[in-house]
Amino acid sequence: MGLFKHKKQKVVVGMSGGVDSSVAAALLKKQGYDVIGVFMKNWSDDFALKDGYCPWEEDQRDARRVAAKLDIPIYTFNFEQEYKNRVLDYFFKEYQAGRTPNPDIMCNKEIKFKEFLNKAMELGADYIATGHYACQRQTRDNKFELLKGVDQNKDQSYFLYAISQQALQKTLFPIGEYTKPEIRKIAAKLKLSTKNKKDSQGICFIGEVDLRQFLSQYIKDTPGKIIDLDSGKVVGKHEGLSWYTIGQRKGMNVGGTGLPLYVADKDLAKNELYVVKGNYNPLLFKQELIANDLTWINDASFLDKSGDKSVKLKAKIRYRQQDQECEVIWEKKNESIKVIFKESQRAVTPGQSLVLYDRDVCLGGGIIQ
Repeated sequence: MGLFKHKKQKVVVGMSGGVDSSVAAALLKKQGYDVIGVFMKNWSDDFALKDGYCPWEEDQRDARRVAAKLDIPIYTFNFEQEYKNRVLDYFFKEYQAGRTPNPDIMCNKEIKFKEFLNKAMELGADYIATGHYACQRQTRDNKFELLKGVDQNKDQSYFLYAISQQALQKTLFPIGEYTKPEIRKIAAKLKLSTKNKKDSQGICFIGEVDLRQFLSQYIKDTPGKIIDLDSGKVVGKHEGLSWYTIGQRKGMNVGGTGLPLYVADKDLAKNELYVVKGNYNPLLFKQELIANDLTWINDASFLDKSGDKSVKLKAKIRYRQQDQECEVIWEKKNESIKVIFKESQRAVTPGQSLVLYDRDVCLGGGIIQ
């Protein structure tokens, strides 16, 4: 027997202890759903990491306070092991390989819209819901499309591009039609304890800890040359390619070069870090990229799988970037896509996600290589 006993449609809401998921639960209850809150415990003090912080106990208390105010039951689902195996290990592995991963996207894909969804369905839910700023709509062939949230400043479709069609059909995004200020006003009107709580910044397990300090628990220094691409000269020594990301300015400790230095590229085989002078140096910009590990919310029928023709779309290579016009070509040999931008893009970063859009519809995406 599941958690639900009534005949109304049943929704399990992922309540993180923030204002967005708090209001999501409130809106669903007002709409007449049978609502249960769930706090997902993903972090553990048993991960053998000295540096790493996640205020999960505080967040759990906040989620419980809101549930009590809304008069809905709340439970805790423990996904610590799954989070370690699929998100935390992935995070370290990617940095060790010299790439810059996005663990938030992996958490959505593997934890929220897989483990959480499956457990909620097993307990008799009709839907799950989250506090993401995103929307959805049903098409004529009974498929679902993922749409951008109404608040363009908060739209989180970029982080959701890897959600499956099956998961999307079972998910509600109650706050997607609202702006952030409107959500704050609703929370204040309902006198929710999270009404003024600050938005979480970055990934949970980094918290207030320095990223390098955190990574150094698993990744050791591997010093090598820093080479200025403009002159071809060695200008210093780096402490390990894992510590640097494309476009980065700080942390190189190289002086006397005039203009500030920025990371432009890495060579893992040679263990060399390549830098350029100036924030707008042409060598920081690229017009093309290759992406693989592709996932599509519906299918990839919009692509010409022969690879002979390109399709014009828009894309983001990082969160909150303005949509960029591009052409996408299928690379049959490697099951990847080549993306050619109308305007060159600054700091194209391997390991980050490329996400494709057709107007407000998020089509899917892949990992930049």
